[in-house]
Amino acid sequence: MKLQVQSIHFTADVKLLDFLQKKLDKLETFNDSIIDGEVFLKLDTNDAKGNKVVNIKLNIPGNSIVVKEQRSTFEEAIDASYDILKNQLSKLKEKSVAH
Repeated sequence: MKLQVQSIHFTADVKLLDFLQKKLDKLETFNDSIIDGEVFLKLDTNDAKGNKVVNIKLNIPGNSIVVKEQRSTFEEAIDASYDILKNQLSKLKEKSVAH
């Protein structure tokens, strides 16, 4: 899947970008109509829930899914986003099969 990744207020290292790419590539097993995705990695100054914020937007024909998660590490936020996206993509595929 083609991803456009932007890290805001810091430079993301290669390990984090590889982790992100591998994790989101797995989503294509749940719905193979994903066109591309945009990811924003941001450091937040509010430290209540953690200061790492991940925004993921997946573009699907006629639709887009947006998820925002905030955790203490980017890996935790990506994992949480992955679970939400997996459920959303499965629901969309079920709806399209039902029609």
